[in-house]
Amino acid sequence: MSKIRITKQFSFETGHALYGYDGKCKNVHGHSYKLSVTVIGTPIRNSENVKFGMVIDFSDLKKIVKDEIVDVFDHATVFNKNTPHVELAKELKDRGHSVLLVDYQPTSEMMVIDFAQKIIKHLPETIQLHSLKLQETDTSFAEWYANDN
Repeated sequence: MSKIRITKQFSFETGHALYGYDGKCKNVHGHSYKLSVTVIGTPIRNSENVKFGMVIDFSDLKKIVKDEIVDVFDHATVFNKNTPHVELAKELKDRGHSVLLVDYQPTSEMMVIDFAQKIIKHLPETIQLHSLKLQETDTSFAEWYANDN
């Protein structure tokens, strides 16, 4: 049977700052991110299975991405924990803000790598992550493809 790719799209609001950057993005700011998650697999052929004809139930894929990414990053501010931004992060946390400290510079490129690793851990064996597209603005995005990795 044919391999089929299915895609589910998500959106979330996240703030960040790029420590050491030489442009405006060194300042704390935010984006309305759009994330497209594409997986590949063979549709279930067993007509007795409630998921008959599906590669993966869209709601199952939604749960993985929501739990691992959207619910964590939405309305949070992300900083590289290996920079002086940890002082700002502590101040924000003390004031009740949602702050994430990560091991990387929180660019779209590095975030999409992190997201791929998080999603792969939760996919069933029969499903592979094909690609991710993380759109930061209307004209700027980063893409991750399994073939390249």
